[in-house]
Amino acid sequence: MKLLSASILTAALLAGCGSMSPAPDTPTRTADGVLIGPTGMTLYTFDRDAPNSGKSACNGPCATNWPPLPVADSAKPMGAYTIITRDDGKKQWAYKGAPLYYWAKDVKPGDKTGDGMLSGAWKVARP
Repeated sequence: MKLLSASILTAALLAGCGSMSPAPDTPTRTADGVLIGPTGMTLYTFDRDAPNSGKSACNGPCATNWPPLPVADSAKPMGAYTIITRDDGKKQWAYKGAPLYYWAKDVKPGDKTGDGMLSGAWKVARP
């Protein structure tokens, strides 16, 4: 009986392994109710970006202070995540049509010092 039980358990475990493939990676995760990038740093949206326009209003010096969330060459849009092309030709992630940015003055994961900057135009990105 022990041999039969072990065989059934082994078969059940092996059958379960096929469904254990990891979910596709998304460009962000959620921590404390906000979106964070692969670095663990808080992500932001900019009110001056027109929703779903596929464009970023933050270029040049603005992008130095608010670095865009970059896209790997092999990445593809997924679910609520789309890819926009910036004025400089580089790719940037957008979530629900809003381009995503880091704030250069956040120094450690969990910092949200950019929230409310520029008279409230910059906001932490939320899922």
